[in-house]
Amino acid sequence: MSPRRSNYDKFPFVPVSSSAADCVVGWQAIAARIRAESAAQRCIVCVECYPGVFVEEVEQALLQGLAPVLLVRSSECLKSPGEIDQLLAPYLGGDDPVFGRMNNIKLDDFFDPALHEKATEKIARQDKGLILVIGTGAALLAPGADILILADLARWEIQKRQRRGEISNLGAANRNAGAALRYKRGYFVDWRAADRLKQKLLGTLNFLLDTNDRQTPKLITGEAMRRGLLETVKRPFRVVPFFDPGPWGGHWMEEVCDLPRDAPNYAWCFDCVPEENSLLLGFGGIRVEIPAINLVLQHPLALLGEKVYAQFGAEFPIRFDFLDTMGGGNLSFQVHPLAPFIRETFGMSYTQDESYYLLDAADDASVYLGLKEGIDRHAMIEELRAARQGIREFPVEKFANRWPAKKHDHFLIPAGTVHCSGRNSMVLEISATPYIFTFKLWDWARMGLDGKPRPIHLEYGAANIQWDRTTEWVRKQLIHQVEPVGQGPGWREERTGLHPSEFIETRRHWFRGSVPHHTRGGVNVLNLVQGEEVVIESPEGAFDPFAVHYAETFIVPAALGAYTIRPGGSAEGKECATIKAYVRTGG
Repeated sequence: MSPRRSNYDKFPFVPVSSSAADCVVGWQAIAARIRAESAAQRCIVCVECYPGVFVEEVEQALLQGLAPVLLVRSSECLKSPGEIDQLLAPYLGGDDPVFGRMNNIKLDDFFDPALHEKATEKIARQDKGLILVIGTGAALLAPGADILILADLARWEIQKRQRRGEISNLGAANRNAGAALRYKRGYFVDWRAADRLKQKLLGTLNFLLDTNDRQTPKLITGEAMRRGLLETVKRPFRVVPFFDPGPWGGHWMEEVCDLPRDAPNYAWCFDCVPEENSLLLGFGGIRVEIPAINLVLQHPLALLGEKVYAQFGAEFPIRFDFLDTMGGGNLSFQVHPLAPFIRETFGMSYTQDESYYLLDAADDASVYLGLKEGIDRHAMIEELRAARQGIREFPVEKFANRWPAKKHDHFLIPAGTVHCSGRNSMVLEISATPYIFTFKLWDWARMGLDGKPRPIHLEYGAANIQWDRTTEWVRKQLIHQVEPVGQGPGWREERTGLHPSEFIETRRHWFRGSVPHHTRGGVNVLNLVQGEEVVIESPEGAFDPFAVHYAETFIVPAALGAYTIRPGGSAEGKECATIKAYVRTGG
């Protein structure tokens, strides 16, 4: 890997206003702003808190600043932890640290009906003064609140609080449970239930409270937040990437993305997973952080397009992330579930088809993909069982193909295909979004960063391996499937995949001049895979020119239609390349 100067922007934002007047910072100013809106003789202030918010800290600050005559906590209206555990048991898969089942649980289901009724009656009896209703599900206790505030929190910050043992799941006494189990509960239940309520509130809430930095809370009006979301779907944008170490992690991103050197490595970068990433809205010099899923929930048609929305609902179906093994190790040897299996077993409507695009590669880089010809499937499963029990290591290359990999190679990985990236590779993973459904078959006899074995799901994996995806099939179907499809002055376009069984299409453009693009009614996700900088522009001037740097992922909302990409800055006159993904919708 050759040294390079980093221009990777780790904190991209959408400028909403040139003035910071739309935002107030700090509890004293926040309380004053709320008081200014609560001059009526009787005023109900409802603070709906996303699971993971430090509700007690928000409550104490508002008690001091607002001096309410009545305080109602939603946490005191919940069912007991035992009752909630019983309610959720069918969806959480026992002690399995990873997998549960999708469901239609709502925040209403967490409440004890009698306690809920008692709380609403208490609110109704208080005929004057300021009434503060606070907590997760507070909006269900005070549906007619005079001031509705959403205390929101980014998913990545929730995960960090879980790992530090600072928070429990909603209505649970499980702060000391493993972070993986709390994440699973959040992924399958808490966050989805909260998002169902959030989607109903986004259009009418009076204020949004950014609680990501507990030392610097920020408050904006609901109108300012909605203006920011509307501005976002009118232009290309980036979400805020986050980086995480792993047992196989490498060191490419440390340099290229200019990351701190205080982590053992960086294995993952999530830079286009709106369910996980956050979105920064700029108000003058102040940045307000909100979950990117808010944009999907508020403007699914403009963002995704009519056909994609009809197929997936208010979910973002395309994921871009980085897998860094430069100076690290192999990823786990794994397989993803087939569509019928993920639907029947986990309640997901689509599966994790994916691909590996090589952003960079050392001379010895490789990708394990597909099975060798004529292997004994029963012998392979027995070897995997022996490896899981620690009897002996699994002889991967006896059963699986190991393909040499170089920069700009694209390996296609439809569900059911055994695979993993080898060491000394920098992978841009382009995939469908149900990203936790990976069945590890073998993890090279290593421990996780917590010193414990990582979960192996051999039975799930064995049920999904497609045994006919062997060497020649893989060579012909999944490797180097590059097809020229178009060209123009200073540019050429290639189709690089994905496999016909997958719903994502990818196109690579090489260019020295301006390249015409069109969303064709569906969301586009792109990454600059070669070149220092490019500029995205609207032929009609519909949005301001938008600069993107090497390795940055960006999203072009469906509603934008036509746009162009050209080299910018020091890259002018040099060959650049982007990889673009979109959903095949037909028609």
